Amino acid sequence: MTVQQIIEQKLQACFSPSHLDVSNESFMHNVPEGSESHFKVVIVSDEFATKRLIGRHRAVNAVLADELANHIHALAIHTYTEQEWTKLQEQSPDSPNCMGGSKL
Repeated sequence: MTVQQIIEQKLQACFSPSHLDVSNESFMHNVPEGSESHFKVVIVSDEFATKRLIGRHRAVNAVLADELANHIHALAIHTYTEQEWTKLQEQSPDSPNCMGGSKL
């Protein structure tokens, strides 16, 4: 199973999202071809309704603690409630361009 698939599976199980998009953005960075080290997560869940942004990110980080400690170098997290997602017209921000760095 790929790191991306593990992320998807864990987030799906924990948050039961109405929308989940996990993108491997490693190709946008100075890493070896085929790397799974840089990810963007867009997740829409009712679980976030009572949480502030920091609480949402902490919840995602807790679910992915093993992957963050052992596999993931960078994780962009975009968390929304259904109402917030609708207001954004179901669009998440684009990731910024890589600012450099060395190969893994």
